[in-house]
Amino acid sequence: MSQSDLSLRTTKVLSPNRASTLSTTSSRSQQDNVKKIAITADGKLPLLRGIDQNRPLAAIIQDIASEWDLANAADYALQFTEPNRQVYITERNRIELQNGNVLSLTWSPEKSARDLYANLTGPNAELRLESLKRLQKLATDSTFAHEFINMQGHMLIIKYVIDGKSQGDPMAYQLKSFMALMEHGVVDWDIIVPDFTKRIVDCIISPKSGISPLQSALEILENVVLHCSDITKHPVIEQHMTPEKIQTHLQRIILAQRKVDVRKPEKISSPSNEVQKNAIALLNALFIKAGPEKRKKLADSVQSRTFRNVLMTSVFGGKLGSEMAHQLYKLQTLLLNMYEEKMLTAADPNSQNVTSIIETLRKPVLDIEADSNQLGNRKSNVYKKLGFEDSSHPAQDFVRHTPPGILALDNVHYFAQNQSENYIKVVLENSCREDKHDCPFIRSSIMLTRVLCDILKIGEPPSDDGKTYYPMFFNDDKPFEKLFCICIQLLNKTWREMRASEEDFPKVLGVVKEQITRALQVQPRSFEVLKTRLQTLTYQDILKLWAEDRQKKEDWESQAKPIIELRQHITPDMLNLIKQQRINFLMEGTNFQKFNYKGKIRDKYWFWRLAPNSKSFLYADCSENSEVALDDLTNKLTISEMKSVLVGKDCQHAKKAKGAINLYFAIQPQPSSSENPENFCFVAKDETELDMWVDGLNVLLGNEMDSSQKNKDLELLLNMETKIHLLDIEGITIPSEPPQIPPEPNNFDFVYTNF
Repeated sequence: MSQSDLSLRTTKVLSPNRASTLSTTSSRSQQDNVKKIAITADGKLPLLRGIDQNRPLAAIIQDIASEWDLANAADYALQFTEPNRQVYITERNRIELQNGNVLSLTWSPEKSARDLYANLTGPNAELRLESLKRLQKLATDSTFAHEFINMQGHMLIIKYVIDGKSQGDPMAYQLKSFMALMEHGVVDWDIIVPDFTKRIVDCIISPKSGISPLQSALEILENVVLHCSDITKHPVIEQHMTPEKIQTHLQRIILAQRKVDVRKPEKISSPSNEVQKNAIALLNALFIKAGPEKRKKLADSVQSRTFRNVLMTSVFGGKLGSEMAHQLYKLQTLLLNMYEEKMLTAADPNSQNVTSIIETLRKPVLDIEADSNQLGNRKSNVYKKLGFEDSSHPAQDFVRHTPPGILALDNVHYFAQNQSENYIKVVLENSCREDKHDCPFIRSSIMLTRVLCDILKIGEPPSDDGKTYYPMFFNDDKPFEKLFCICIQLLNKTWREMRASEEDFPKVLGVVKEQITRALQVQPRSFEVLKTRLQTLTYQDILKLWAEDRQKKEDWESQAKPIIELRQHITPDMLNLIKQQRINFLMEGTNFQKFNYKGKIRDKYWFWRLAPNSKSFLYADCSENSEVALDDLTNKLTISEMKSVLVGKDCQHAKKAKGAINLYFAIQPQPSSSENPENFCFVAKDETELDMWVDGLNVLLGNEMDSSQKNKDLELLLNMETKIHLLDIEGITIPSEPPQIPPEPNNFDFVYTNF
């Protein structure tokens, strides 16, 4: 069968309704393809027209040019007019057009590139400056950038920079234009020559250049470091762009800010923030590309007191934007990753340094031991008190647990050397506890170091969207060790609050990890602030916070549309379970005080239960708190003889009752032709018994259950069943709304190749 025959057969089987649907869909599709927009141009009245997205863009521009009597329509192009999106409209991005857009008819990218290139190479200095101003704006557009680069415009900018005739604002325009052109990725950064980078470095280190070119100059050097295949071609960067030099630039910005008229702070605040951000970004780039030895020197320089003081004053002194936050996060990550090598290195038991450190840990405890006899036994005993797993070969603990390896040993050594009083206090407090409640210090230190490495993600490269940084890490030369000293005391305190034993170790570590994580969320500026915050997060506080988080999560999930639909779906099954439970309760039977319509019958009781076939109630007199065997229940009331259930004040025996009547209920029999039979009257022991009997009676009579106990049971069952259903998607965020159904295709002209 040919393709045409198949299409014909498909068309013939379409019903008239389907054909109408296709026609409507086609009409709607044509309307969607026409965008109603406004078009402006200098010296022209605005046009309001519909643009057919199926027509070529060149034809649309030709129509507009003809309407405005403009020659050479090929020299024009349409452009978005939004302040943050002044880009040319091309065949690729015209899909972004929306109804109500305002476009401008302007010179095309090709003509603009030709004109700017001609002006930049011309003799008129004033025209060159104006062209540079315009270039820095147009260079952000990808279409223009391709045209300008095809004319070797980027090489022209490089030539002007190398010539070194520009300073201040003209230099800033050149560098900003060049950076904007390079961001499109049209050409490789390997086109950069050493003379160009030397000139950029001179622009940064020379006070004569001023503040304005710094932002783009630093950004260009960052990209050269990151993207050039051979950075050794540019030795001037490593020679002059050291942390000390970057520190100088940050100080220059501070001085520049102080000179600004306080009545107009906006003149310098925004550019200076960008310069600070680019300075830190350049430092990060140098860090990433440096070898192990250079990286160590860079870290030492960044953590020097002078650099830290400048950083805290110039960077952390004001409000930080998201880009600066990302660069600080990246710098923090790179500095913390300097601990990775130690974290992955096991201690060498034969190393004299390791032996010496362990001896240092033991000595303070030995000095305060009351009994000085049996030194050999004391040595092993002290290692045990310190919490070594292998008291005969203590160094093996830092071999067996790698990671964190020797990093944990360094942390303990720092704690013992720099906070000796706290160290002795922690060790002695643990050694004085009962053996089952003893918190082994060394084991705790090893596990805590691992937890801190996990929280701070030591060993992981910086992410592209990370913005979490902690100012306190930039305010100390030993940030990780200082954090450990605070947290090991926290662990000891939490252990005491939990009255933990050794088998509770994982639970204690989980609580401590939560305490540290929550304390870090406030981004403490100093370790003292962190310490104060941790003091307020006790074990009981963490339990309350966990309960609140769990409740919030359940409350939010209960409002999600998929969860609501799931609960609605399983509600009938849960109601059936409750009904069956009520029937089972009635079958077990209950002993009641005997009542009639006049009130209580003294010292009289009867036992009621539902028959196994659920068609009748069996009952008989009994003594207080006794049960009656099924065969001894000689009286019977069938379900068909029951009319209704009465509760509370509607009951006859409640009318003469003294006190609360909320536990009263009665079974009202069907009236006979000759007389109205007396109600069967009951009083439940409590509200639960009342709800169980009333619900059960209503189920047998075919009525709805309306008790408070039924609502509680239903909510409990729904929550449990919902959680069971959601176990398979644990950890997955449930959307509040289901995904949108894709739109219908433009037509239904489907062709089937197989039958």
